[in-house]
Amino acid sequence: MAMRDNFPDRHERLANRLLSVAEFTHAHWFFGNLYEALVKIPDRVGGSEASPELPRSPFGAGSPGRYYVPIAPLNVPLAAASLITGWKYSGRRPWLIGAAVSSAIGGAATAYLLRSVNPDLFFGEHPLSPERRKPMLKRWYRVHAVRLVASAAALAAIDHARSSAPGSPG
Repeated sequence: MAMRDNFPDRHERLANRLLSVAEFTHAHWFFGNLYEALVKIPDRVGGSEASPELPRSPFGAGSPGRYYVPIAPLNVPLAAASLITGWKYSGRRPWLIGAAVSSAIGGAATAYLLRSVNPDLFFGEHPLSPERRKPMLKRWYRVHAVRLVASAAALAAIDHARSSAPGSPG
């Protein structure tokens, strides 16, 4: 009996911890995305020549890959886990759904960039000519805007979910 009485408290603590970690990872993602856009990292990396000291690779100098790899892959799974563990709290449910959907949209935009744009734009042996690079940069920034909005929406939804007291179980 005593174990059952502690279940709601343990469950709520787990849900809150997952939300806290999700908030951290999404803040990391949002501010990294914002920085990339403001300082035009793609223009710099896309136009740089390779050298033995500075190879054109996802983890080479200037590439944001080293910044994102340790944490960014956790964004979508943490948003989904937060949705699952927080589902029983009806007051949080809309925010958790919003966070999970926004996170998934941002994750899909990221996957598209990583597979379809980044390899040619950033990681070829030589930079693309300005005529080929310009339309690819335009596409990168458009998709990146979706990613930036999605990461901001997920972060805001997670913040609202965290600040909401658990509602009555649904």
